[in-house]
Amino acid sequence: MSDFPLRVIPLGGVGEIGKNLMVLEYDQQILIIDVGLMFPDGDMPGIDLVYPDITYLTARADRVQAVILTHGHEDHIGALPYLLKYLDVPVYATRLTRGLAEVKLREAGLLADAELHTITPDDVLHFGPFQVEFFHVCHSIPDAVGVAVTTPIGVVVYASDYKFDQHPVDGRLTDVAKLQALGDRGVLLLLSDSTNADTEGFTPSEQRVSEVLDEIVGQATGRVVIATFASNISRIQQVIHAARRHGRRVGVVGRSMVNNVRMAIQMGYLDIAPEDLLTTSEMNNLPRDEVVIVCTGSQGEPTAVLARLASDEHPQLQIIPGDTVILSATPIPGNEEMVNRIVDDLFRLGADVIYSDLCDVHVSGHGSREDHKMMISLVRPRFFVPMHGEYRHLVLHARTAQAMGIPPENIVIVESGQVVEVGPRAIRVGERVSEGHVLVDGLSIGELGAAVLRDRQHLARDGFLVAIVARNPATGEVVTDPEILTRGFVYVAEADDLIEGAKDRMWEVLKMPATGSSIRNKIKEVLSQYCYARTGRRPLILPLVLDV
Repeated sequence: MSDFPLRVIPLGGVGEIGKNLMVLEYDQQILIIDVGLMFPDGDMPGIDLVYPDITYLTARADRVQAVILTHGHEDHIGALPYLLKYLDVPVYATRLTRGLAEVKLREAGLLADAELHTITPDDVLHFGPFQVEFFHVCHSIPDAVGVAVTTPIGVVVYASDYKFDQHPVDGRLTDVAKLQALGDRGVLLLLSDSTNADTEGFTPSEQRVSEVLDEIVGQATGRVVIATFASNISRIQQVIHAARRHGRRVGVVGRSMVNNVRMAIQMGYLDIAPEDLLTTSEMNNLPRDEVVIVCTGSQGEPTAVLARLASDEHPQLQIIPGDTVILSATPIPGNEEMVNRIVDDLFRLGADVIYSDLCDVHVSGHGSREDHKMMISLVRPRFFVPMHGEYRHLVLHARTAQAMGIPPENIVIVESGQVVEVGPRAIRVGERVSEGHVLVDGLSIGELGAAVLRDRQHLARDGFLVAIVARNPATGEVVTDPEILTRGFVYVAEADDLIEGAKDRMWEVLKMPATGSSIRNKIKEVLSQYCYARTGRRPLILPLVLDV
């Protein structure tokens, strides 16, 4: 057997925020932990979502033993329907996480064929060479767990999203005793969340958010609208408690949030009866100081409820002066511009907008540096690989681990798609098995390549120009004056002069004998040079040669 028999392969979530997918491979048997999605960056125009590239898994489908889900956030379960289209594999999750996964699989039409199993933190499962145990962690959603995987060469601890909150919403603390017991047994490798590696101290408690929400709801004179993640069940419960204390009722808006809330009520994770939720009519017609609305759109998503409220385009609800709007989430990197635009639009409509820069309407569910130190001191691993964060977070987390006594040669920093090979006494970086991600554009999944994305970026930056030539196919003679159409390229005032100059350049090309394809290429080359010389911009040029 190899000196490095364990392969650890992050197919997402390392060197980036989101699309978390971790693969453990031993003796050609594979265990998957989490299958998340990511929201698109600002340089991905038209893209709705981003999934991990699972080619490595589909090529080894018969070796995959199981999928373990640590909690129900989109960046950990959002790509599960995509994975299950290609892999027939059992899925294991805690009760709430399973419920959230079922909502997604039902929407995708995959629930009937999915093999789902409910686990508790006390369970011990066996999959080939892997023995899997769980430990409860505090996060911004109930029923979150970390995973301890015992392999033939040692224990791997996957400390998913966590913090050491002393006052969690559900009252359940991170299981320090179990982490201590794992450390006493001996941990070969710790894989740990790095999201807040650049933040000093411990992450504040969710209790602080409860206090702030209570204060805001108590002081508001009109309706209160609170935007958060559809899967943030703990935050929704905090809103319900605050509303009750001040004689208000709660309604939820947004398809994904409505589905998740219904499921959470049915399973007992939300302390409210379905009939107590406000209808849209009641949200509009009850006295405004008796209404709290929870909605989607905290990340500025253009089609979510908050964006439509901000643009005054929601079919059933409108923001009016006197409403208080709370964004109870921190923008994911890349979403800041969209969120800021929505905040401005809400202020224009007369709302009082409260967001995390103003007060503690949101605290992170991810541990900060002192949380990281506590995890490392409890687990005491031989080897350490930081995960779940952009590259700077990984580097800073690695520095913390080194300061806690882990030798630098026992710490490895990689990015998504890079293999880490682990042996009993050494760790090293292996080959790269994945180069990126799968883009979701409407109903298209994975069909958009890099060339299409580059064209969209090009169009967004410089616009386009279409050059149309009609000619006689028998003689090759041009039968009408060439036409030029532009969009997003030049101002109307300068368009006429520029277009006439472009036509002159086209006539120079058309006078030369050439075939259709060479004419198109020559027109493209000449117009590209001309446009850049005249404007300093390079529009996307589409030459069309039509035989008429």
